[in-house]
This record gives sequence, structure tokens and C-alpha cells, in this order.
Amino acid sequence: MSNKVVINADVEKGKISKHIYGHFAEHLGRCIYEGIWVGEDSPIPNTKGIRNDVLEALKQINIPVLRWPGGCFADEYHWKDGIGTRENRKRMVNTHWGGVVENNHFGTHEFMLLCELLDCEPYICGNVGSGTVQEMSEWVEYMTFDGESPMANWRQENGRQEPWNVKYFGVGNENWGCGGNMRPEYYADLYRRYQTYVRNYGDNKIYKIAGGANVDDYNWTEVLMREAGRYMDGLSLHFYTRPGDFWLGKGAATGFPEYEWFKTVEQAYFMDELITKHSTIMDKYDPEKRVGMIVDEWGTWFDVEPGTNPGFLYQQNTIRDAVVAAIHFHIFHKHCDRVHMANIAQTVNVLQAMVLTEGEKMILTPTYHVFDMYKVHQDATLLAVDANVNRHKYEDLEVDQISITASKDKDGKVHIGLCNIDNKESASFAIQLRGIKEQIASLSGTILTADTMDAHNTFEQPDAVKPTEFTGAKIENGELQVSLPPMSVVSLTIE
Repeated sequence: MSNKVVINADVEKGKISKHIYGHFAEHLGRCIYEGIWVGEDSPIPNTKGIRNDVLEALKQINIPVLRWPGGCFADEYHWKDGIGTRENRKRMVNTHWGGVVENNHFGTHEFMLLCELLDCEPYICGNVGSGTVQEMSEWVEYMTFDGESPMANWRQENGRQEPWNVKYFGVGNENWGCGGNMRPEYYADLYRRYQTYVRNYGDNKIYKIAGGANVDDYNWTEVLMREAGRYMDGLSLHFYTRPGDFWLGKGAATGFPEYEWFKTVEQAYFMDELITKHSTIMDKYDPEKRVGMIVDEWGTWFDVEPGTNPGFLYQQNTIRDAVVAAIHFHIFHKHCDRVHMANIAQTVNVLQAMVLTEGEKMILTPTYHVFDMYKVHQDATLLAVDANVNRHKYEDLEVDQISITASKDKDGKVHIGLCNIDNKESASFAIQLRGIKEQIASLSGTILTADTMDAHNTFEQPDAVKPTEFTGAKIENGELQVSLPPMSVVSLTIE
């Protein structure tokens, strides 16, 4: 069989929210401390304690929204410990992630500064597991109230006169697990109670996100939508891609066998099934699709790098991670009518990170480059794509060899994302272009690929895997002829 692909540029399927390209930064390992925050006295160049090299790298990929402070950390975080004079802030033990001491030097003011410097929206995750209704209510008041109140006055005493704009607020995290080991019926009632006191002050309107299911726990979604759907704006979903067993060995980030390459790809494609089935349940209670699906934790999760703290979740990032990222974006685009936001885990030094640091050194990962190549799809219009593609078989695994997406931006440019998951064979095929003007002014492209399955960047070779110009595409007789090398992600622009 030959791959058959048609892009209907005049058939629009919906808007791809820029928030699908969101990020997640938890107080975990070296994500916040060393990765983002070095302190104002650090020899590493910084802006009010936030390291400049990481800041500039993240600005380049147009981060639209950043989730913080967790993750599991969120449900043991008490926000009042992270404000005021830093030397007087309460220290705590980070029980979830390595048992290290958290000095709370990076708190609400520092996070909101980071979001201002990145020009991105803050997404605050509140504490339901070990926190109180009053604590959550007062946090919202502290951040967003414009007027005379105890919390607003306290904020001003701590140096911030104007309230912040905070749109996204998560009422708990993974409350089926690290956030309290709750039953869905119990959490649904707690959510209804806590969200009541997450108030809108002045012009600030909060988009309330309920803690959703763990992978394929469809009963959780059923109960939450039935019992609390009318009180939420979004419902989260968490799923991590891994080739092995979560507890017995997830698989190595590098040096992995060929089977694990394809098992990882198969797991990435599983996100489509998850979104489809959870969406079907949501449709039952919300046919107008008012409630957004918020995939606020996704990405690869492998065994930690040898010799590193097992609680820090530090892993290398290879061309395999780049392929996984591209597949996920294509799936999120496909479901843009329901998926309003997605947040990769995590931004720096943890799991499928954008950036890795070592002291004053910083490198960009293959995943970072996919985010950079695909930022053209942010807030673009999804185009209809009809694809009948070859299936790749490896032992007991079978997956689509290529994945494709297409969108049109506000200037009328058509952007096509392509991915060849095969680690050995190229993929050559034609794409019929329908609804595109006959005279095409230009065709340009960028490719990310590598020669080995675990090719990655290191501090000694920071550019081993980086984007280059793609010359494997041309337009003939109204068709786009494409030849994709193995293990490749391509971004094409037609104008």
C-alpha cells in the first residue's frame, strides 16, 4: 500500500488553541532550583534571580501558559510559606521528590515575575490534598483582589501594588493518588466545595480546572462530569509515555533496544484513544463542549540517568522524544474542539524537558526544537486532512508509519507537520493540495532528524541534534511530493 494524503485547505475544523503548547514547572529535582531560579547573588547571569539563558530559550518558543507549583508538590505546598523576605521563609521537606529541603525562595511573586518575563499566562495549581478552603480562597484573593482586604494589603506590603491577572486555577492535582488517594465521588464533592471559594475579583475571571483521570480511568471522568461538571471550566487528564512497566522499569532514555523505540511510539499514539474515550463521556454531560480537556501532564517518563537522584527524575532527551512530541501535537490538534490546553512535563531538567542545565551550562533538547518548529500552529485554524497511511509492524507492535497535521495561520499561510516514525526506512509520498491557490509563491521547510535512535545533545556536543533546512519536498502538478528520512519531524510552510 502507498501512503495517500489529502489536505483540504478550504475545510476548516476549528481553532488550535495556543495553550496546547503549554508547559509545566514543578518543585521537583532541578527544575525550579538551578534550572529556572539561581538567586540574585548567583554568578550565573540572571534577572532578579531567574537565569537569563533559560529565560531567553523559553521566550524563543513562545510559551503560552506555565503550570506551577505541581504536580504532587502542589498538594503539600502552602503558599504563605513562599512570600515575604526570603531568609525568613519557612523551610520544608519535599517528601514526594527526593526528600530534599525546600527553602521556598521561589514562591508566588517569583513565579508571577517569571510569567511576566516570558509573557505567558500563569496556571496555578491549588492545594486540596493537605490544604484548607480558606488557604485556597486567600491565595486567590492575595493574587487578584484590587482593593482593600487583608490579603491585598499583605501583597502590597510584599512589594506588589497591582493585582496579577490569573486566569487558570487548578483545584487540586491527582487527587486519586498523591493528592489524597480519594474516590471520585469524594473528590467531586470536595471540588464543588473548594471551587466555590475560588472567586472572581474585579475584572479577573478564573477558569477553574478540576483534577481529572489517571490514564484510562473512565469512571473518574464519568463521576466528575456527572456530579461537578457544571462547576468546572476544565477537566484534566494525565498520561505519560513509557515503553516499560511504571514500577518495574520504565526503560532507558538512551541505549535502548529497537523494540522499545516502537513500544514508545505505540504508547504515544495511545493518547488519541484516551482523548477520544474521555471526550465521549464528557460529550454525554457537556454536548456543547463548554468544559475543556486539559492534558496538563504528558510526555515521556524513562528511568533516571544512572548516578542521579532517583527522586529528581532527570533523563536525557533524544530524537525519540522529538517524535513523541510531534505525535502528541498532531493528536491534540485533531481534538482541538475539546482539548483546550496541554502542558508537557516538564520545562527544565525533569522528564521530557525543553532545556538541560549543568551549572552555568545549558543545552536545548530535541523536544525543544519540535516546540520551536511547531509554534506556527499556535492559534491557527486546523485544516481537514484525509490520510490513509502505511502501517509499520515490529514483532507484536503495529503503528502508523507517518503522522500528519495541517493548519492555516491568520496570514493565510499553510503549515504542515510531518513525522516518520520508522527508525530505518524513509517514506516517500504525494500530498494532494485542495483549496490552495494555483500559484504558490513559496515552499519552505525545516527538519529534525538523526542517524541513531538515541541521538541527543550533550554539554560537550550541544548541537548533535538540531533543525536544518528541509529540501525533500517539492510541488508538481498541484501535488506536494515529500520524502521523509527515517526518524524525522518536518515542518513545511506554503504561501
